[in-house]
Amino acid sequence: MKDTPINYDVVKRHIRESKIRNIGQATIREIKRLITGIEAETGEKYVRMEMGVPGLPATDIGVQAEIAALQRGVAAIYPDIEGIPVLKTEAARFVKLFLDIDVDAANCIPTVGSMQGGFAAFITFSKIHRDKDTTLFIDPGFPVHHQQHKVLERKFESFDVYDYRGDKLREKLESYFSKGNIHSVLYSNPNNPSWICFTEKELRIIGELATKYDVIIIEDLAYFAMDFRKDYSKPGIPPYQPTVAKYTDNFLLLISSSKAFSYAGQRIGMMVLSNKLFNTQSPDLLNHYSTDLVGKALIYGTVYALSAGTTHSTQYALAAMLKAVNDGDFDFVEVVKEYGAKAKIMKKMFTDNGFTIVYDKDENEPIADGFFFTIAYPGFTGEELLKELLYYGISAITLSITGSLRLEGIRACVSLVKREQFPVLEERIKKFRENHKIS
Repeated sequence: MKDTPINYDVVKRHIRESKIRNIGQATIREIKRLITGIEAETGEKYVRMEMGVPGLPATDIGVQAEIAALQRGVAAIYPDIEGIPVLKTEAARFVKLFLDIDVDAANCIPTVGSMQGGFAAFITFSKIHRDKDTTLFIDPGFPVHHQQHKVLERKFESFDVYDYRGDKLREKLESYFSKGNIHSVLYSNPNNPSWICFTEKELRIIGELATKYDVIIIEDLAYFAMDFRKDYSKPGIPPYQPTVAKYTDNFLLLISSSKAFSYAGQRIGMMVLSNKLFNTQSPDLLNHYSTDLVGKALIYGTVYALSAGTTHSTQYALAAMLKAVNDGDFDFVEVVKEYGAKAKIMKKMFTDNGFTIVYDKDENEPIADGFFFTIAYPGFTGEELLKELLYYGISAITLSITGSLRLEGIRACVSLVKREQFPVLEERIKKFRENHKIS
């Protein structure tokens, strides 16, 4: 159909000139570059849903603390590889107040964003037991984690959790763990891209099996407390952000500042290890590191090799933000509720015009409104839908690049969509439906 909101011939030419062999398999950054080029030529703004970028201003508490740190001269000084003491203390407080989990401050390590934390964990955990050489991904998930394994030439397996919710998850996980080659499992909760949230039953299953088979759980909490169906915003007061750490000592938590505090540009996150895991001894580590302690190998062996510490000033920024939250002076959840409010409106626009939500339930409960949602349209694969929507000024990514087996779906991110764009979005969705009648 050439009757499209964005010039059909221009879009087609840009797709051809991009040299992307299959738009449906393009990375997030490739889609971003393609759309930017089309916008520049046509002057038409896309409704951009491909990038998981914060759409809110950075938390000013962090900005001011970082400025003050720079003015004190920290830019000239290498930070301690383990992290500055005040940040480690506030991180441990945060874990206690918002997860109800006790960890030593020593086990809280700053990283250059959660991506570096995951990268370091994959490297280290693959060396703890010589017979355990494989990571398991509970997908769908962040595509870069798969890419990290390819770069490292590390083995990984994955499965789409769509058909294995609730009690079905136990048998599925045990089918992998029982083989004896899985050293760790990674998932995000809430989930990128599907926005599913594991229930307490499911977290208990994961934790119990992790203990039974001595498997480490890497829990990515990039969207901390953003399941807005419950209020996780009060420090030290239930309910707490759900976590596998309630059910096993074999855990590493990745806590990000990017979404919760809109501090993505400064690349600061935290790895938090259980006291047991941090102090675990493994003789096999001595084949690669100067220590047999997991925590020390992770910090002084792997993290140090990746970067000589995490940017000094950003550590002070995150410490200040965590302290304000821990003290009850700043409600970060109230700020990010805007994502859920926008998702509710946008999802209705799509479903009112023939689209369906792909990942729609947490066991028997409707999925939350949040940072992401997943959609499909009758008669289209995800790859076909993504490509067709480009002509309608709407961008996204396919679920197929996230490890999902729901090949009919695409992932939409709400963060960069402004409320003033809603009328344009609705008009373009209606035009799409008009040109693609549902039989």
